Amino acid sequence: MSPSPRNTRYFLLLPALLLLTAVVSGMGIQAVSGETIPLSGYSPTSNQVYLFLTGPNLPANGVALNDITQRADEGHFTVVPVMGDDSWSYKWNTGRVNGRLDDGTYTIWVVNGPNDRSNLRNAEYGTISVTLGKPGLSAGISGGITAGTASPSCSLVIVSDPAECSVVVNGEYKGKTPLTVGNLYPGTYTINVTKFGYMPYSVAVELTTGAEATVTAYLPPERGTLTVNTTPEGAQVLLDGAVAGIAPVTLINVLPGGHNLTVIKEGYVPVQQQVSVEAGLTTPVSLTLSPVSPLQALPIKTPGLVVATLAGLSCAALAVVRLRSRNT
Repeated sequence: MSPSPRNTRYFLLLPALLLLTAVVSGMGIQAVSGETIPLSGYSPTSNQVYLFLTGPNLPANGVALNDITQRADEGHFTVVPVMGDDSWSYKWNTGRVNGRLDDGTYTIWVVNGPNDRSNLRNAEYGTISVTLGKPGLSAGISGGITAGTASPSCSLVIVSDPAECSVVVNGEYKGKTPLTVGNLYPGTYTINVTKFGYMPYSVAVELTTGAEATVTAYLPPERGTLTVNTTPEGAQVLLDGAVAGIAPVTLINVLPGGHNLTVIKEGYVPVQQQVSVEAGLTTPVSLTLSPVSPLQALPIKTPGLVVATLAGLSCAALAVVRLRSRNT
């Protein structure tokens, strides 16, 4: 993060683990039953997102947004494509869901794969809260910025290394770096910068009237994971010549690229293999070790013993031949 100009405060946040974000204004949506609600977000790690709904009198694991008779735990979702700028959008017609939605608060789940509510442990997901009511009671989108006497005189300049990173400001996708976000009101803004294959970056910036802040995001390459299994188990594992553990073993934070993997176990022939690790992925490797044969077990550094043994055997054979000659 580069030095900031005056009237600007920064609060460094922990790197965001969730790369998929659902976007709405404020803390949620309030709408009249039967209205069409525009939904949007961004997902830099998938080509499509899977939407499902939970709420009053619906199955616990969710239903498809466009048909509430279709259960998510039976593989039914509302699938929305992700655009080239990592954004997605969907217009949800609450009056055409093949059923009736009761008044109340619902949760829309946005997932990067076909995972229902009971199967989100290894998934990336975001949520949107929607409150449906009767006409005349509540409508529109809640939250937002109250201008008061302030004017949208602030701006953010966001650059990154590497370039072409996706930028989300206060939950709203803004584009790719480098970029300038202008016409902002004074206040605190959370900036998330992501790029596939790199660790995410997040920072909070407080802007006062007329301030322009520059944020420089440095994203280190994302690491990979390597799992090593051997038959038999208990082999020593070396990665690029350094001891890494005893198989079976899982190696985390491995730099992407090629590595030299070696496994060693007493009484077995060592095995060496080149492996390739990809950022953000787990690479499984299974190796089988062969027992050392009796010939391989002979002392390598004492060839004289082998020669002497062979010579002795030759002499014995010769003596037998001569003995037989004399007896004939």
